Amino acid sequence: MAVSYSAKEEADGHPSGGVGVPGGGAVGGGGGGAVKTRKPDNTAFKQQRLPAWQPILTAGTVLPAFFIIGLIFIPIGIGIFVTSNNIREYEIDYTGTEPSSPCNKCLNVSWDSTPPCTCTINFTLEHSFESNVFMYYGLSNFYQNHRRYVKSRDDSQLNGDNSSLLNPSKECEPYRTNEDKPIAPCGAIANSMFNDTLELYRIDNDTRTPITLIKKGIAWWTDKNVKFRNPTGDGNNLTALFQGTTKPVNWPKPVYMLDSEPDNNGFINEDFIVWMRTAALPTFRKLYRLIERKNNLQPTLQAGKYSLDIAYNYPVHSFDGRKRMILSTISWMGGKNPFLGIAYITVGSICFFLGVVLLFIHHKYGNRNTSADIPN
Repeated sequence: MAVSYSAKEEADGHPSGGVGVPGGGAVGGGGGGAVKTRKPDNTAFKQQRLPAWQPILTAGTVLPAFFIIGLIFIPIGIGIFVTSNNIREYEIDYTGTEPSSPCNKCLNVSWDSTPPCTCTINFTLEHSFESNVFMYYGLSNFYQNHRRYVKSRDDSQLNGDNSSLLNPSKECEPYRTNEDKPIAPCGAIANSMFNDTLELYRIDNDTRTPITLIKKGIAWWTDKNVKFRNPTGDGNNLTALFQGTTKPVNWPKPVYMLDSEPDNNGFINEDFIVWMRTAALPTFRKLYRLIERKNNLQPTLQAGKYSLDIAYNYPVHSFDGRKRMILSTISWMGGKNPFLGIAYITVGSICFFLGVVLLFIHHKYGNRNTSADIPN
């Protein structure tokens, strides 16, 4: 028998006659079951009645936008690029892979070399460093962003929790315990801490004058005062606070002997704090020391001859890594990095070029009447 139903009933999802509904019984005029329907709710969102706005892209709106972006980005990029180029930077690679390098004799040094291998590199600064100078150490081919490496630490222990000090997190394995004693600080990050010692000297008439290197103020304030704390107790007796723990496997001395000053020792040692902030890329630099300007009438580092004394303790040759020492000044935008300026100039130039091309196209073809004549 043929069954007919109205279009309205079809839109509602069910006919008025006794037609079977998937998943249920027959729905008829005399049935008492619930009516199933796929019709969306009658709301502005589900019925797509929300107000909408769509921009009409015309030559009068697009062309000014291209020119404005170009005229804004290009001067900003030039300013950033010039500022970056005005930053003084000098870099020394002291890995020692070249046979002529003074540090070649230390290339295969091990973590526990006693006494440490030392080498001296002489260099010349062609230009003076006027403002405060930041001394960095740089490493290459060192993947601090590896997932297991990044997780290999115990933040509760580093924050001074006494229970975590003697019972480190399992995330620190296999550097959690050593000889049945908990390691402080535990984990692979702390175990691989950079421990080369760098000393800078100025040479005048064969006389070496040491440059004062400031070791405080190199870590983030939040790290120094919030994230890293020594265990609670007598702060003047770190040996007692760390009693029952042992040093990391690759460290030559325990954490409470990192420095002679109490406010820069233990977990709050700034060299240690800087190292624990892992880098995102395999080639990175970390702040090592500060050289402050003492006299406004004289540059911080005058042009001339200098020497760098290195206590070569950190092995990198086994993983084809490289080590560098970098001297750099800074500006309002930070250290030397021309990428941001180049990016602004590139984007601004592309937008300005597209604006010129589109203006030419619009001027030449925009006034043509493309509508066909319709005969009556």
